[in-house]
Amino acid sequence: MKGLEAGAGLQQVIALRRQIVDRSDALRALREADGAAAAAPLQDRPTGFADTLKSAVSEVNATQQRAADLAAAYERGEVTDIAQVMLARQEAGVAFEATLQVRNKLLSAYQDIMRMGA
Repeated sequence: MKGLEAGAGLQQVIALRRQIVDRSDALRALREADGAAAAAPLQDRPTGFADTLKSAVSEVNATQQRAADLAAAYERGEVTDIAQVMLARQEAGVAFEATLQVRNKLLSAYQDIMRMGA
């Protein structure tokens, strides 16, 4: 009897994994479609470096806020899809890490430029 239960549990885990992969693929396709749509209007793009940086930081902030909102909704019981919550948290973490790496590179470049004058 335990063999049948273990087999059924394994099938449920495989089915759940398949759902997560399918949702991830669907989200990736939506992002690519949004990216193609965002690339079209060139007149709406930031014109300077400061505008570009401000836009990127505000996008990271929005991603982190959405992840926090989803986590709070999950804690209240309004959202029952833990995969959606975890995906949003991972996305926010990756976005923050990428922003941190860009900041480190900019700081390094600034320091190199300041050393050139000396």
